[in-house]
Amino acid sequence: MKKLMIAAVLSVLAGAAAADPVEGVWQTEPDDGAYAHVTIAPCSAAFCGVISRTFNSEGEYKSPNLGKTLVIDMVPNGDNAYAGKVWRPSNNKIYIGKIQLSGDSLKLAGCIAGGLLCSKQTWQRVK
Repeated sequence: MKKLMIAAVLSVLAGAAAADPVEGVWQTEPDDGAYAHVTIAPCSAAFCGVISRTFNSEGEYKSPNLGKTLVIDMVPNGDNAYAGKVWRPSNNKIYIGKIQLSGDSLKLAGCIAGGLLCSKQTWQRVK
């Protein structure tokens, strides 16, 4: 029984340590005068990012975009790269999405024309 309990604890600890490096809370760059905290977590076999807090020049505020998914179905491609879709709230359009992760910095691109023309942001990890 004692060995079973130890094995269960080790299994839980190993699962926690195996979290993907893209998971966490990320701060966006300002876009149209506002920025957000986006929480990236697993969604099915991919990763999605939901707007969890929003800020403008006056501080935190309750944006109508709170709780909406900004990073959509990002799938790891190796070498800390991910591909999926991104939603831009300011124009309500969905783009081809790319992420390149480097430590506590995440480069996010929203692209058109098959990925040839991209608008990019660099996000910083909050926690």
